[in-house]
Amino acid sequence: MDDLPLSGCRILDLSRVLAGPLATQILGDLGADVIKIERPEQGDDTRHWGPPFVGDDAAYYLALNRNKRSVAVDLLSHEGAEAIRGLAASSDVLIENFRPGLMSEFGLALEDLRLASPRLITCSLTAFSDEIPESASRPGYDIIVQALSGLMSVTGEPEGEPVKVGVALLDVITGLDMAIGILAALHERSRTGRGRHVSVSLFDAGVAAMVNQAANHLLGGVVARPMGTAHPNICPYQAFQASDRPFIVAAANDRLFRRTCEVLGHPEWAADPRFATNEDRVRHRNELIPILAESFAAKTAAEWVAALEAASVPTAPIRAIDEVFSSPEGTAMVEDVADPGRGTTLRLLRNPIRFDGAELDTRLPPPLLGEHTDEVLRER
Repeated sequence: MDDLPLSGCRILDLSRVLAGPLATQILGDLGADVIKIERPEQGDDTRHWGPPFVGDDAAYYLALNRNKRSVAVDLLSHEGAEAIRGLAASSDVLIENFRPGLMSEFGLALEDLRLASPRLITCSLTAFSDEIPESASRPGYDIIVQALSGLMSVTGEPEGEPVKVGVALLDVITGLDMAIGILAALHERSRTGRGRHVSVSLFDAGVAAMVNQAANHLLGGVVARPMGTAHPNICPYQAFQASDRPFIVAAANDRLFRRTCEVLGHPEWAADPRFATNEDRVRHRNELIPILAESFAAKTAAEWVAALEAASVPTAPIRAIDEVFSSPEGTAMVEDVADPGRGTTLRLLRNPIRFDGAELDTRLPPPLLGEHTDEVLRER
């Protein structure tokens, strides 16, 4: 399809694992021709992060690599480095997430590639910013940065052990930041004709993702602690246990709290000076939450969700993953992708972006290792 926003744009993707491949998958979904460079025989690490597997590739890899072409290249060889230089000269963007200095060891220093092709946009993903010398060369995985960025310190139950978010959320956020930076650099190049180097670190993206928790500390001196599903600045905004299962109540303002109290049959709680405003409720949450919890325990989650929705109070059951994909909205996020190379049809998540209401359909299934090596090198 040649009418997608990034049609005609070529991305040379030397990244592996999650954040980089997610960023390039987004760019591929938007129409870019993404050339995924992989090590011969081994390939991207995530090909092996299973089970489950489809053929030789893990579901983890298949989740992050649609709309790409795979080229197997040995970067340690002269021929491999020469192939990358040639591909870089015909690309719009090059992305890499090797440890600092390794591209130079390959003979592929980014400054040299941009000197040879001034329109080339380069992007580096690192664990830590290279502006902090003592940490720049440290390796990092999502779980390491969840620990160091403060995210793990606010995740989990009060008085409980620190808990990792159930997906590699900081890798996802970093991938989104990378895609944003690359799109901005492409827009700038349309005006200036010159490329730029974009850099994003997992740590910087992770700390930036702390948003209100970071502001609470920087502006108010608050050292946040785990609060389960509760919110440090809004109350009630958390899970409650119904008679059968937990569900969420998000009474994020005074009007919604009044409606919640009416549904519970206790409109007087909204007039109680301890609970009249959100500030009051945050300060007196230890008094408010137990009386709400006692009331919510009397009926099923479905009954409470129906009653609260009828009163226009935001609420939801806490779904398991199978419930997500049996719901109408979850089902709509799944695309069946024909995969001739693996002899099957893959059920993959859609890109959530739509243009004029149209979905971004998958053009290429996640490639087999080195599937397009000859094809791409012939084009070069």
